[in-house]
Amino acid sequence: MIGRAAALGGLGAAYTVMQGLGLASTAFAEAAPSLPSSHGAGVSVLVLGAGIAGLVTAYELQKAGYDVTVIEARDRVGGRAWTVRDGSRVSLLGEADQTARLSKGLYFNAGPARIPSHHQGVLSYVRALNVPIEVEVNASRGALLQSDAAFGGAPIQQRQAVNDLRGQLSELLSKSLKRGSLDGDLTAEDRDRLIAFLKSYGDLDAGSLYRGSERSGYAIYPGALDQKGVARLPLPLSELLRHTGLGGILYEDNIVMQATMFEPVGGMDRIPQAIAGALRRPVALNLETVAIRQTPTQAQVTVRDRTTGKTRQLTADHLVATLPLPVLTQLDTDFSPPVKRAIAGARYDHASKVAFEAPRFWEDQQIYGGLSFPGGDTGLVWYPSSGFNTPTGVLVAAYLTGGPAKALQALPLSVQIAHARAAVERLHPGHGVDLTAPIVIDWNRVPFNLGPWIHWDSEGADPAAYHLLNQPAGRVLFSGAHLSQLPSWMEGGVAAARRTVSLVAERTRADRLVSAR
Repeated sequence: MIGRAAALGGLGAAYTVMQGLGLASTAFAEAAPSLPSSHGAGVSVLVLGAGIAGLVTAYELQKAGYDVTVIEARDRVGGRAWTVRDGSRVSLLGEADQTARLSKGLYFNAGPARIPSHHQGVLSYVRALNVPIEVEVNASRGALLQSDAAFGGAPIQQRQAVNDLRGQLSELLSKSLKRGSLDGDLTAEDRDRLIAFLKSYGDLDAGSLYRGSERSGYAIYPGALDQKGVARLPLPLSELLRHTGLGGILYEDNIVMQATMFEPVGGMDRIPQAIAGALRRPVALNLETVAIRQTPTQAQVTVRDRTTGKTRQLTADHLVATLPLPVLTQLDTDFSPPVKRAIAGARYDHASKVAFEAPRFWEDQQIYGGLSFPGGDTGLVWYPSSGFNTPTGVLVAAYLTGGPAKALQALPLSVQIAHARAAVERLHPGHGVDLTAPIVIDWNRVPFNLGPWIHWDSEGADPAAYHLLNQPAGRVLFSGAHLSQLPSWMEGGVAAARRTVSLVAERTRADRLVSAR
């Protein structure tokens, strides 16, 4: 089979067959380009933006011998990988600056806050640069679901929703099988095996009925001597099906949300800081790009020093622009009209977070990390995965995207804070008043971002623009998570950067061939 695939479709086809047979790796990450350490000798590259994509591009090009300069408009590296700590200034367009007031050692990941274990591109730099990481608890069966449409608006534990629903659906399917309803689809042997499996899967009794399960939690906990555990009574199926937040139990089934998840110890910005620290030339901070020009042999950038207001020109053989497209479209450039239209037409999603410091009341309710789904207009509530049993932690009381985020961003910050506090109060009655030191992040109003990410397959997006911007535009190459299939993840930035490095290498070879003629 493999030989035939190779004969018909070449090595790529053969490799695909080998993956399907389990004979070759199916790793998600695009491997870093393997280039000689002298490949880029004498060639200069200017990288705009010190987010993950810009830093990885610079790191890999540096390894290949290129002369690389990274410039960044902000006073920090990381881009969306932004960790807020005590004293951090949070600027949103149209709002007074917020100053974070968090206890020593606490932090808030304003952007990405978790790394799936299959995002091996990001994790390869974590390993190479010795960035300490810990497990991020992305799902907790002790966390809560809430809906005004069911259970009188009271929150229910996810473990009970998951297991009572599983048990009652298993009972229904078992009854259907015993009535012969699926005899046309199953052999008698398969039917009997499925009935036996459902007893275990749904924790059914000997008669294939669901009467409750310890999996759903205890009404009375097991204790000393004769105190046996008593399972909760099962929740009515009709109420579960009315629950508008029931989809929350499927959250961790999404491949990018599945265990095991990781986070850097001390904050997500530890990763970009480590990459930046490995560069021979420090990132030039507080330099805002205002114009881009190019000739057939050179790219030129005009930058403004945000500390002095002075402008100057920088030149290089190649330019890699990792700036978000809403920022890039505001610059004075000489890109071709199709490229300018592709950049200007990009429509980014919306995303918001509201965080507080609070005493760890959720741990008293057996919630250690994970997500609760309170319903309403504030998305999910996200509990910290580090610092267990310490006095306080940072609770993300609202995290939402899309239309709901756009609606929340239209409200004053004080109202956004009040809505987030109310969501926590609904989930954890009496604890809304415990929330202090609020921080609001509206990503569409964060300077030098103007949006979180873009999904090119969403309504209104232009896939042709995506493909155009993934090609070199003269001496300029565009890169970033927004030009990958993982636009909302750091892994997307890594994948895009590695592809960009390959494109720069190809252009370098082509230039040398021309020079040799």
